[in-house]
Amino acid sequence: MKEYNIEIFNELDQSFEQQFLEYGKIVSFKKKETLFLNGELSKFFYIVLKGKIKSFQMNLENAKEQTLFVYRAGDMFDTLILLDGKAHDVLYEVIESADVLELPMEKVREWLKTNEQFSQHFFPYIASQMRHTEELASDLSLHSTSERLSKLLLQNMNPNDDHYYQLLQNLSKTEIAKLLGTVRNVVERHLKDLESDQIIENQRKNIYVKDVKKLLENSEQLFLK
Repeated sequence: MKEYNIEIFNELDQSFEQQFLEYGKIVSFKKKETLFLNGELSKFFYIVLKGKIKSFQMNLENAKEQTLFVYRAGDMFDTLILLDGKAHDVLYEVIESADVLELPMEKVREWLKTNEQFSQHFFPYIASQMRHTEELASDLSLHSTSERLSKLLLQNMNPNDDHYYQLLQNLSKTEIAKLLGTVRNVVERHLKDLESDQIIENQRKNIYVKDVKKLLENSEQLFLK
């Protein structure tokens, strides 16, 4: 697994890594594939090796979506089911063709109790997810879409941001809208405003920031929390 250059595999000693190889199976998913509709998440735990998979919730009445997480190389799911064994109302979709390591859920629960290496990696990761969820809820409740978009563009540039750094590369405007809890035309309107102010250069699937200072001013209130 070290060929994937993922933190958790670099931290494990050889004997424990062999257990991952013994119990794990690499599974590939195609872009736009909807996943885990048959209860797989009650039986298996997943570590992303490459690609992007999002978890989201949807309002069935208006088809509006809110992306909760975008899982990339090194991310793990479903952590809630692993901890309490209860299903929750979340959907999964592949947004960039992905390979994942599929592990038996019960075996992973056993490792949490018996393997210090694994638990020392897992619990800080859980804390990071909880902080991300808290921040998402706060931003959605307290700040405008334009402020959240500016903040997202800055986070995309920040190598210390585990959740958003370089996340927007090759991401469609529709998917960006779902990250912000809005719709594509709203995002496009705000991007046009930023472009007209010479703050960004907006290309088809890439957005380049030209004036970081002005972008910081647009999202100042979000970083004061």
